[in-house]
Amino acid sequence: MLKKMVVALAMVFSTTTLTYAAHPLITDDTGTMGKGKFQVEVNSEFSYDKEKEDGITTKERMSELSTILSYGIVDNVDVVLVVPYQWIRTKEDGVTTSVDGISDISLEVKWRFYEKDGLGFALKPGTTLPTGDDEDGLGTGRATSSLFFISTKELEPWAFHLNLGYIRNENKADERKDLWHASIASEVEVIKNLRAVANIGIERNGDKASNDHPAFVLGGVIYSINENLDIDVGIKGALNKPETDYTFLAGMAWRF
Repeated sequence: MLKKMVVALAMVFSTTTLTYAAHPLITDDTGTMGKGKFQVEVNSEFSYDKEKEDGITTKERMSELSTILSYGIVDNVDVVLVVPYQWIRTKEDGVTTSVDGISDISLEVKWRFYEKDGLGFALKPGTTLPTGDDEDGLGTGRATSSLFFISTKELEPWAFHLNLGYIRNENKADERKDLWHASIASEVEVIKNLRAVANIGIERNGDKASNDHPAFVLGGVIYSINENLDIDVGIKGALNKPETDYTFLAGMAWRF
């Protein structure tokens, strides 16, 4: 019971963050780096979830530190490498277990195929490699794949983003293999160099026994120290029971 819940939570955590947006947003935008340009991100997440079933209370705390490298192959195509490290602490019926280690590394390509009058469309295929220990809940145990459609509309000072995605969730934990994702986000410059962001989304539950799909809402800010360096903070909360109760997010992005 305990092991299954840890594995399930880790899988939801990793698939939900498969598309890496302008942190702290989950929903990606159509922007690309530009030919020959790099971006390095260091993002952290700290989450807490409490469940009670059949009289047994389970509390789970998870932390993740992700290092993300993006490179512009050409002006409208980026390649993105994500290396996450996770810490998971679970307490069930008075028994506490802790695991930590590298999770599944992911590789994605973003192709912006249309941009005109503030409207952009992009496709983002991706894959994860089974580098995490699936027995400890740090990975799925198999390579997964995904494809996301991304749309952005800019209406100064606002920007709006839409993501629709499919995830082939290959795994060793008897979870659903066919998952979908839908989310929308908005951002607005409230003062010079400071953007407020908001996000809402839903994803198909990996648990075969449930048709109640995790849904979230998120709010945060992004501050540009200069044109090449951003820092951000945000809070993601659950809109229903299957979603993690709350997650605090913080990160930085450096472009060069």
